[in-house]
Amino acid sequence: MTEKEYAKDLLSIGAVFLRPEQPFTWASGIKSPIYCDNRLTLSAPEVRNHIEEGIAASVSEHFPEAEMLMGTSTAGIAHAAIAATLLDMPMGYVRSSAKDHGRTNRIEGRMEPGTKVVVIEDLISTGGSCIEVVEALREAGAEVLGIVSIFTYGMQKGIDRIAAAHTVNYSLSNLDALVEAAVEENYIAPEWKDRIIAFRNNPSDESWIK
Repeated sequence: MTEKEYAKDLLSIGAVFLRPEQPFTWASGIKSPIYCDNRLTLSAPEVRNHIEEGIAASVSEHFPEAEMLMGTSTAGIAHAAIAATLLDMPMGYVRSSAKDHGRTNRIEGRMEPGTKVVVIEDLISTGGSCIEVVEALREAGAEVLGIVSIFTYGMQKGIDRIAAAHTVNYSLSNLDALVEAAVEENYIAPEWKDRIIAFRNNPSDESWIK
């Protein structure tokens, strides 16, 4: 499948909302014309199958030496588990913080030092949470080969963070493909395409709203 075909899948089940005339407000306070909830793919079997097969194929293509998949908590866990099943590969996940009871684990699943790991993420915006997972795995002795994600906004901050962490991300789809698909499928008017891309290129500048 192409990036645009994955985008059409996400649009078809409402996993991506494009609402340029009534912007969403992110936790950071930034006003955004887009909101992405890839958890909805889990309850849409046909789209879910496309996504999981795409993740598995991306791991095989870009990281053929991978030995284990690690999902980000919580959104990446199910995708890592299903893709790992397709690949007949072990998986685990990384908590946002260590447990405060029991063995106080942050990394769940048996992972030996030196294991070649691919991180599975659902969405990359500024890249902060995903890079925390990469760093936690490295501290535990993993060799992190890279990241496979469902969707990326392609924000420069996220691109820079991933590069600074000396890793790489491969997404099934992205904002550029999404706005193309959204225009084709009449989710948005053609004139909104450039304004949504302008938001992505400079999120703190709200001139795209006017």
